[in-house]
Amino acid sequence: MALDTEHSLHATDHNDPHWTQRCDLAAAFRWTARLNMHEAVANHFSLAVNDDGSQFLCNPCNRHFSLVKASELLLIDANDPETMNRPDAPDPTTWGLHGALHRRVPHARCAMHVHSKYATVLACLEDAVLPAIDQNSAVFFNRTVVDTNYGGLAFEEEGERCAGLFSDPRCKVMVMGNHGIMIIGETVAETFDRLYHFERAAETYITALMTGRPIRVLSDKVAESVARGVDEYPVEQADNHLNELRAILDGEGSDYAS
Repeated sequence: MALDTEHSLHATDHNDPHWTQRCDLAAAFRWTARLNMHEAVANHFSLAVNDDGSQFLCNPCNRHFSLVKASELLLIDANDPETMNRPDAPDPTTWGLHGALHRRVPHARCAMHVHSKYATVLACLEDAVLPAIDQNSAVFFNRTVVDTNYGGLAFEEEGERCAGLFSDPRCKVMVMGNHGIMIIGETVAETFDRLYHFERAAETYITALMTGRPIRVLSDKVAESVARGVDEYPVEQADNHLNELRAILDGEGSDYAS
């Protein structure tokens, strides 16, 4: 079913049923830019807003992350073949990657794709697996898929191929070989928190490699224990993380939630 593109262009009514999600996603864009994990006016985040995940919010084409507002996020239907003919059509690679994810991967409610520095360096290594060398990296033990078959810009064919690699529901991170990273999750908070910590873990690993000294890797048993412990952690760390970031933005008078 085609969506009301006029509403997606001018969704300033705070009675919008997705307003909270819009504000969360806009805050994630703003903070990603602040962390210098953006790529000029490229890269993209999305968030499913209906039951089957096929309708999703995403950033407008060529909008800098530091300027994204909740009201201007596009509402896209992954099953609408006319999407790229809309007057406010998303970037073709947004449609290629995120359209495929929201059609094919039900547990990918939120998806964040960036070319952040350290994760991309990792993606360019011959062995792009992140070893469990500290607590942050252990969180991702056996929960990451590495794509070694980069096929070029993520238009529809490449997007479909990448979506097919998320077959294991435990894997919420894709190291996109020679490209960047894709993080998925249930909510904006969960996904952004995972993105943040994966980049931190990649930074630690790349920095350790730069020392040229031997690296001590945790045992599989310990790494799995850490990963499972985070999976089952009793405190909503991700929600608290995003709430604090929104509080900082609000205190600064940011217009992200407009």
